[in-house]
Amino acid sequence: MTFDFRLQVFHTVAKRLNFTRAAKELFITQPAVTKHIHELEQQFKVSLFERNGTHIRLAPAGKRLLEHTEALFAVYRNLEFDMSTLTQGHTGRLILGGSMTAAPYIIPPILADFHTRYTEVEVSLVSGNTQQIEQALERKEIDLGIVEGHSRNSAIRYTEFMRDEIVLVSNPEHPLSRRSSIRPEELTRIPLLLREPGSGSLEVLAHALKGLGLKLSQLRKEMQLDSTEMIKSYLLHAPCMAFLSVHAVTKELQNNECVIVDVKGLGIERNFYFARLQGETAALPELFMRFAMHYRDRK
Repeated sequence: MTFDFRLQVFHTVAKRLNFTRAAKELFITQPAVTKHIHELEQQFKVSLFERNGTHIRLAPAGKRLLEHTEALFAVYRNLEFDMSTLTQGHTGRLILGGSMTAAPYIIPPILADFHTRYTEVEVSLVSGNTQQIEQALERKEIDLGIVEGHSRNSAIRYTEFMRDEIVLVSNPEHPLSRRSSIRPEELTRIPLLLREPGSGSLEVLAHALKGLGLKLSQLRKEMQLDSTEMIKSYLLHAPCMAFLSVHAVTKELQNNECVIVDVKGLGIERNFYFARLQGETAALPELFMRFAMHYRDRK
């Protein structure tokens, strides 16, 4: 086997932290996985994993190698994308749907770059909450969605796109803005602006709060609004707080118009996903997905 394949084996084990699952994913035997990892450890003269019975975790050298393999595989993906699109002409119409966070903050810079390269492709972008975008997919009103959330519709195929973090923010005049962190139970006493039912952001927040033994119904709801921009505008002029994507408040943080307040024990990370109907194989959505991943890896 080649060195590149050994790195692929390592990468799969490092992401799954399970030799059996890695073997199934790579369609090889578990002893073969063990052999490739052992050969890498011999080659680099380091231990890549720390073993504790049936459990494994990355050793310091393994963490360093994972960083390098992810960077290397990103280069490979970009190389493949660039070479495969050199001689292909693309025309037609592509209708994208973006959730209320993805549509204004994630997709437009990618679209601008995409349009520069594929001038003959006519692109439209519609927005809605995650539930609305998934419904538009099922009605075939859009070709490809970019959404977030924990629920999964069996009619839709989800492909991981990029990471995001939900943070608690306030305006700089809020009394709690000067504290480095607050306790989880204090959330029940703070007026909070929340997204509407069906929002992926609200769903992710509810899921994260469960880990702290809290429910959405325990929060002190100031108001529910169906737009991140409305929440930001309200937030800048009122003594309340809101959970928002860090992508949505980048400019406000840079301009000192809002601050992030940490909640002890609460970290809300999520993925944005490409969403397509099961069995859908149209070329333009696939092209945009590959281009967007190429764009992400360059940033």
